[in-house]
Amino acid sequence: MNAKVIVVTSGKGGVGKTTTTANIGAALAKLGEKVAVIDVDVGLRNLDVVMGLESRVVFDLVDVLEGKCRMSQALIRDKRVENLFLLPASQTRDKDALDPEVFKGVVRDLIETEGFDRILIDSPAGIESGFRTAAAPAEGALVVVNPEVSSVRDADRIIGLLEAQQVSEIRLVINRLRPKMVASGNMLSEADILDILGVKPIGIVPEDEGIIISTNVGEPAVLGKTKAGEAFMATARRLKGEDVPYPKFEEDKGFLAALRRLFGGA
Repeated sequence: MNAKVIVVTSGKGGVGKTTTTANIGAALAKLGEKVAVIDVDVGLRNLDVVMGLESRVVFDLVDVLEGKCRMSQALIRDKRVENLFLLPASQTRDKDALDPEVFKGVVRDLIETEGFDRILIDSPAGIESGFRTAAAPAEGALVVVNPEVSSVRDADRIIGLLEAQQVSEIRLVINRLRPKMVASGNMLSEADILDILGVKPIGIVPEDEGIIISTNVGEPAVLGKTKAGEAFMATARRLKGEDVPYPKFEEDKGFLAALRRLFGGA
């Protein structure tokens, strides 16, 4: 993806949007980019917890928007990954505190003044004002979808709204995939999701209990050794333009066949 400003969204809550933001942000930083991840879920912030930075929050996004602090005061630098920064959401305000035009100016300053290579914006669930604010400065979008009907339906709605806002690059991150269930016909496959949404994935992340552990301890999975962490790192590499193959699940013939169909293999 060429987009420097990417909104991570889903429509449906609970699909792993915040986890995706934290892990791809950390992965891009490990790959050499200067990355800021921004939590726009005002009132229900979680990105700081997932990243293990909650104890270091002093100022937040709303403080920056209202001019109560400088950008440098609100940005939290991750001590584990060089060039990874968090701009947290406010936990005491509501989404009406965000002005989309002012937010666009803040994001522009991060790129033009602060020198960030990439901005990832963690959007709140739904299609109301919070989503519209999060998507306002976006040039690209990662739509996180679980392989289930309700998640795919909501993703379809979100994709339509993103296209209406002229977001030029839209990719899917299929999260919590269970290859054995796909092979047995009890879970939507990548091909099924492509047929419905018409958007190709840039990442396929398997179901992995290691994600629960990493979230609870506040350490992105890409900093350890888990299947999900490896998948998020591969997603970040693809985002940067690398030709990274998808993992092989030898026991799941149907899953491999679906991947080959989806990505043009034999």
